Amino acid sequence: MEPKIRCKHCRRSLSPNPRVKNHQYCSRKACQQARKAQWQRKKMATDADYRKNQVESLQNWREHNRDYWRRYRDSHEDYRDRNRQLQKVRDARHRARHLAKMDASKRKNDVMPGAYYIVSIEGDLAKMDASFQKIYIIPDSCNAANRSCKKGLDGHTSGSGGKVRHKGGRRP
Repeated sequence: MEPKIRCKHCRRSLSPNPRVKNHQYCSRKACQQARKAQWQRKKMATDADYRKNQVESLQNWREHNRDYWRRYRDSHEDYRDRNRQLQKVRDARHRARHLAKMDASKRKNDVMPGAYYIVSIEGDLAKMDASFQKIYIIPDSCNAANRSCKKGLDGHTSGSGGKVRHKGGRRP
């Protein structure tokens, strides 16, 4: 009884042909196309002359068929519609790739968000009435990017284009 092998493409069982060295693919059309494509990938990767010939052949074909893709799109409406939908996805992906990431931006100041004690440096440094404050860093890009950033930390909208004004015109 002959040993059975599995087709490398479709995984179906087949009897190897003794005249075919390293028989790995069955005779089905899809499997033979896969075999040829695999051979061509390997040949392109290893044979510089073959690769150069393929490039020249493709350039020659393009010169003689300059309007091929325009005619193809004109005659294949489903291809054209599918490509338009996929182009929208590609454009969105491209735009998203160039958005600024909030966690990747460099700090413009040395104040880290967190809890701090505010102590007056005028007079006695050891005052007992230091106030405890939380500091939040709000990026300048909030004004243009998101309208909700126009509200201050207390939830009120300021009339200063998104910047919170402090009483007395002074910042804490």
